[in-house]
Amino acid sequence: MSFKVAIIGAGSVGFTKTLISDLLKVPEFVDVEFALTDLNEHNLDMIRQIIEKIVSVNNLPTKVTATTDRREAISGARYIMSCVRVGGLEAFSSDISVPLKYGVDQCVGDTICAGGILYGQRNIPVILDFCKDIREVAEPGAKFLNYANPMAMNTWAANAYGGVETIGLCHGVQHGADQIAKVLGVENDELDYVCSGINHQTWYIDIRAKGRKIEKDELVAAFEKHPVYSQQEKVRIDVLKRFGVYSTESNGHLSEYLPWYRKRPEEIGNWIDMSDWIHGETGGYLRYSTERRNWFETDFPKFLDQAGKPLSEHKRTSEHASHIIEALETGRVYRGHFNVRNNGIIRNLPSDAIIESTGFVDRFGLNMVEGIELPMACAATCSVSVSVQRMSVEAAMTGDLDMLKLAVLHDPLVGAICTPDEVWAMVDEMVVTQAKWLPQYADAIPAAKERMEKSTVKTRDWEGAARKRVRGVEELREMAGGHH
Repeated sequence: MSFKVAIIGAGSVGFTKTLISDLLKVPEFVDVEFALTDLNEHNLDMIRQIIEKIVSVNNLPTKVTATTDRREAISGARYIMSCVRVGGLEAFSSDISVPLKYGVDQCVGDTICAGGILYGQRNIPVILDFCKDIREVAEPGAKFLNYANPMAMNTWAANAYGGVETIGLCHGVQHGADQIAKVLGVENDELDYVCSGINHQTWYIDIRAKGRKIEKDELVAAFEKHPVYSQQEKVRIDVLKRFGVYSTESNGHLSEYLPWYRKRPEEIGNWIDMSDWIHGETGGYLRYSTERRNWFETDFPKFLDQAGKPLSEHKRTSEHASHIIEALETGRVYRGHFNVRNNGIIRNLPSDAIIESTGFVDRFGLNMVEGIELPMACAATCSVSVSVQRMSVEAAMTGDLDMLKLAVLHDPLVGAICTPDEVWAMVDEMVVTQAKWLPQYADAIPAAKERMEKSTVKTRDWEGAARKRVRGVEELREMAGGHH
């Protein structure tokens, strides 16, 4: 089989390597062309060398191209994947630091909350540019697979305004399922589940271990007994006890989507665990991403060396992309969890929402399981986020600063902490700080600057309840014992 796969933001080096290695594990796909594109020529060159090495070591006929010209990469492609982070670590850093001045302590800040909403404002115009290129130069009927956050907002904009069939992909469902299998003491392939909700707030509404239905009490007991998860997943276990279902999302993520766990600085420590950033550390993902980027730059020769391993040693991952493309191209059925427009799939969520739910892929495309009803508490929590996403997408499309402020005002965590005046001041400061990535707000920014200068809203110089410093490359090497 010969077709072209374009990867936008291919400079997300580790992730691109995984996606391509997974695809090359499908025997029919050795003739595929991979077109890599990124704004950063340096990162693009690093990933090109790595992928070319994998291809040559394994004697594959696979064609690899790399270009900073996005249209050239997309031209003739059947599948286009995006893993871009618009504004890079610089913008991400202000997604975390500005809200801290107003008392909003985020762990990740890339989905909703102040950081995620602003991230969406930066991403949506760019996503629509990708869609325009796909409509104009990709293979007719090409599919856009979006891996970039904020997943729901990006996928919403692409489907509603981009004119391209877009499927949002994430790995939260698989990671949570791994945990459930572990606490129940079964193998991953002995666990069956239906997971449904919205991205990063998906719920395991039906769980079977070796065919036996698992009820709430058994799951609670299994998690509380687990020596590691009982410490790392306090928010998730608390929500499981109260809602009756387990959430896909990491402790740190879940804590920032709900209004209850990160609103009092002195209590944040009770709900998080500092053994790893993902369990709730302030700005944890920003620190992790910064460290990885620095390490990668320094140790690139080692990473290149690792690419020289035969593909037979690569275990295909549970990332959906390779499995979806395999199902569409070969007809081998794949069951996974996908982000698409609801249209009645989940009965008690709005029809325009981007939901994440169970579906099957075959030659006929993506077939979602319809008629799902979420438990009322899960639907309530998801509905709040959907409203925030809807306003955020509207703001990003129109450059309406008041709508953006309303979106942030309705965010659960922001609303638990800030007064309306504080929200208005915080959003002004965020758009001024990120002006160079927000073309749609160009007209509104001068007035925002003026208001900032006159503002009487009190801010503070605060690092958050649980901030750690960025470690140097040497330190990371020592901790890893020289291994990655």
